[in-house]
Amino acid sequence: MKAVIANSYGDPGQLHYTDRPVPKVAPDSVLVRVKAAGVNPVDWKVLAGYLDPIMDVHFPLIPGWDVAGVVEALGDDATEFEVGDEVIGYVRKDAVQQGTFAELVAAPVRTLARKPAALDWQQAAGLPLAGLTAYQALDRVGVTAGETVLVHAAAGGVGSLGVQIAVARGARVIGTASERNHDFLRSLGAEPVTYGEGLAERVRELAPDGVDAALDFVGDGAVDVSQELLRDTSRVVSVVDGDVRKKGGHLVWVRPDSAGLTALADLADAGKLTVNVDTVLPLAEAAEAFRRSQEGRTRGKIVVEVS
Repeated sequence: MKAVIANSYGDPGQLHYTDRPVPKVAPDSVLVRVKAAGVNPVDWKVLAGYLDPIMDVHFPLIPGWDVAGVVEALGDDATEFEVGDEVIGYVRKDAVQQGTFAELVAAPVRTLARKPAALDWQQAAGLPLAGLTAYQALDRVGVTAGETVLVHAAAGGVGSLGVQIAVARGARVIGTASERNHDFLRSLGAEPVTYGEGLAERVRELAPDGVDAALDFVGDGAVDVSQELLRDTSRVVSVVDGDVRKKGGHLVWVRPDSAGLTALADLADAGKLTVNVDTVLPLAEAAEAFRRSQEGRTRGKIVVEVS
């Protein structure tokens, strides 16, 4: 099969497009023919070696955790799916080596769910990691109908999904973004505010009594600003600020979750959730996809198209 690999830690220039053996399929896994794979900041962070202290990474490395594709073969005890099923997955395993930037990937069934019919392959590939991150962050701070939620970096891949999930739960959403993304946020059901100096005052103009919960998808002091605005300072969750727990909040490191993916797919099929795809590149140009992800200026998701 064709795949994108790296032979050592480094920058996106380490990636090259080559032939690799078809992966083995464990009893609790299925072989997925990849249609598209989502690109996430964690992918280039793995490549740069940033996760080496906490995860075993083996070379040659095929990066990538997001996938949308078709089941091609079943493991001996993989009874949840049939050959031909269309699936999505956040295929994070205990060790990092056999990822989704390839024509085929072996995926444990616990990492998969059926693809939502409402999303095309590219949109579906951008949903798993970002969608689960947002979903689990909202769960961690217990967002419910009628509450006001502040979402930082609301126009990004995770933030835009977090906005939609919160709106679907009946929450009021205030989202931070640059002014060029304000209309985009309004289209998702959020009230936009410009990030940067004076953010707390701008949020108070919209919510004089403060907010019920806050989701930090950007870092850069977002937890501190959130706690100025929160009625309960513990109801802040971050995916980037390693000190958030010391400040009394919550840290989310997204976990594979078939039930959560199914819930996200159901929202998509109900017309309550979509994935904004910013850029699509062929698998052979994965290095460029990584570079664009590093720039951090995309609205929505970057996706690599495989087949």
